[in-house]
Amino acid sequence: MTTKAQVLKLLKQSNTTLSGEKIAQKLAISRTAVWKAIKELEKGGYTFEHSKTGYRYLPQDRLDDLAIATGLPDLAVATKDISESTMKDAKLAQVSGVKAPFLVVADMQTAAHGRFNRPFFAQKGEGIYMSLLLTPNQSFAELPQYTILAAVAVCQAIEKLTPYKPEIKWVNDIYLDGRKICGILSEAQSDFESGIISHVIIGMGLNFAIAQEDFPADLQTKATSLFADGTAPFERNLLIHEIWQHFFALLAALPQQDFLTEYRKRSFVLGQNVSFNQNGQTYSGIAQDITDEGQLVVKTPQQTFTLNSGEISLSAIGKTK
Repeated sequence: MTTKAQVLKLLKQSNTTLSGEKIAQKLAISRTAVWKAIKELEKGGYTFEHSKTGYRYLPQDRLDDLAIATGLPDLAVATKDISESTMKDAKLAQVSGVKAPFLVVADMQTAAHGRFNRPFFAQKGEGIYMSLLLTPNQSFAELPQYTILAAVAVCQAIEKLTPYKPEIKWVNDIYLDGRKICGILSEAQSDFESGIISHVIIGMGLNFAIAQEDFPADLQTKATSLFADGTAPFERNLLIHEIWQHFFALLAALPQQDFLTEYRKRSFVLGQNVSFNQNGQTYSGIAQDITDEGQLVVKTPQQTFTLNSGEISLSAIGKTK
């Protein structure tokens, strides 16, 4: 860890004023090195209160690659002010040879989209827009269900940091109080001849602290944010860190980890009437189960369907009578 990273970590953890001498003693460096580290951090956008008694870190909700990566030693993190698409950024990183796992996080995304190329509303400094590059080098049959793993990780992270109980709309949307707060999109790249999946990118857009009145009129009843009053009790960095900490813990525990049980118990689709479109025809029935392969089982008057996420779009969900 660099000197400036050590100084930043110490001041963040102390949550009070520390003298240059005390910082120097704790880190076994000179007071000049402390002063230089503070100046470098300030050039990078961090703010500190300077007083006769020392330095105090002033909290600000700015993306911080150090805070995100702490405790995740294998994860490289890059933060951006503005991105057209973090999915594109991750793809470019892969082409340029960046070592995975690699996470790119943007303060604002200008051309975000979800499944079926649907647009995703973004707000600068008030959302979490990120994509994770992985290199599984496995066959499709061996590949973990990354979208489902990510959905469970998001829910677990929110549950750890807040009193909220998010729910999952099969297969990739996270809801709170009946409105969407997060969308997840996974894309894979395979070798045509071998069939090996060489790269996977998991993209995520999460409404963190967008005030409800700031959503477009057509989204007011469909979308919300984790903190819909626009005020968050903690920084985005903490939630980002928790999401990927849970994700990698789930991944490391495979195949023993029963993540599908965690997924199913958070599903608000199971047991409900659902309508879906398949091959140009609309069907309605009861969502009965989610298979171990992540497929949705729906019983309709015509037949029982086992649906893959790429084949259908749920158009309506309603309470069973």
